[in-house]
Amino acid sequence: MIKTDEFLTRRLKLMQSMGVGAALIPTSPEAVRNRDSHYPYRFDSYFYYLSGFQEPESFLLLIAGAEPKSVLFCRDKDLEREIWDGFRYGPVAAQSEFGFDETYSFAELDEIVLKLLANQPKLYFTLGADATWDARVTGWLNQLRAQARSGVSAPNEIVDVRVLLDEMRLYKSAAELDVMRKAAAISAAAHENALKITRPGMMEYEVEAAFLHEFYRHGSRSPAYSSIVAGGANACTLHYGANNSALKGGDLLLIDAGCELEGYASDITRTFPVNGKFSPAQKDLYTLVLAAQAAAIEQVRPGKRWNEPHDAAVEVLIRGFIDLGLCQGTPESVLESGDYKRFYMHRTGHWLGLDVHDAGAYKYDPAHEQSGAWRILEPGMVLTVEPGCYVRPAENVPEHFWNIGIRIEDDAVVTANGCEIITAAAPKTVEEIEAIMARQG
Repeated sequence: MIKTDEFLTRRLKLMQSMGVGAALIPTSPEAVRNRDSHYPYRFDSYFYYLSGFQEPESFLLLIAGAEPKSVLFCRDKDLEREIWDGFRYGPVAAQSEFGFDETYSFAELDEIVLKLLANQPKLYFTLGADATWDARVTGWLNQLRAQARSGVSAPNEIVDVRVLLDEMRLYKSAAELDVMRKAAAISAAAHENALKITRPGMMEYEVEAAFLHEFYRHGSRSPAYSSIVAGGANACTLHYGANNSALKGGDLLLIDAGCELEGYASDITRTFPVNGKFSPAQKDLYTLVLAAQAAAIEQVRPGKRWNEPHDAAVEVLIRGFIDLGLCQGTPESVLESGDYKRFYMHRTGHWLGLDVHDAGAYKYDPAHEQSGAWRILEPGMVLTVEPGCYVRPAENVPEHFWNIGIRIEDDAVVTANGCEIITAAAPKTVEEIEAIMARQG
């Protein structure tokens, strides 16, 4: 669990980076599912990163300068509403529990923000992220401008606060990594369990339900993203989400699923045969993708650039595609023409953290590095490594490879000397997979 002091430290660090000015960070609104029902609530990642506060109708205002100040607006303590909706902190308890300098009722937001924004030189805000908040903030600025003859000034510069926060979020603390390891362990166990329960004739959603059961019983209250449980040809759809087909013996099953724990995501993909035994064609492609992943993981270490794991995976895949008759020509010509993209059309990874596709630039700011250069990997960064191969039916493609979709994905923490694969407990070699499934009959 991440302690209050860490959230306080993050706020202070952001205010120091700002220099002067005010930052406005709202949390996510509740979303109506239909009529009187809401979707399960999930806080905004930026808001939570700075506050640790999980209630809706909350807003964070930070004042940077000689006397930095953090201010939280939240729902009032309301015992009547708590009977219906559950516990809420209220401003008084929130101030002491979460370490804010000041707290106010969310109902006072318009009045208090105007006072605190007055005469601030800069405004740090996520302009363009939410039209409703854009309109409200614009209204505050216009009200301040209307007071010009009274000597009140509005911020004359608006800066995207995400630029500062993304850079902070890219480097995970020891406490964050501890949470992410726990999330990874839960998800890895769920993937191993899938090997034990999957049988021909099951529905994809039955396997998905088993993942949710494993997540919940180990303390995670939600998946980090919509699970992909794709049997056979469905695995060739990268973001398949129907999860409503029957599983057939002789097909592969691709599962891309990970839990969220204390706001932090895990992200694992495994692919295995529904009947427990790889066919020769499936094994050829699977071992190729596994080799591509191993080559990519070898490049996840300090000093390597972001693109190097991807380039290493592509090099292995291209040579394999040529050997298996999926591509023709030399490795250089296939790379130059992009012909390999018929079978591998996505990147090999992404940042991971509070969001499954987490915050952080993949290329340097030209002010700090030559324009267009990929970022250098550093300790504390967390990324996925997920090469794949997806073969749809086509005239010039060997038929025994048709409708095979494979992806193998792990979560990697960049360390001082290399990387730590925090999802390694999820079985992925051919021998491991077949042995576990054979033991289950």
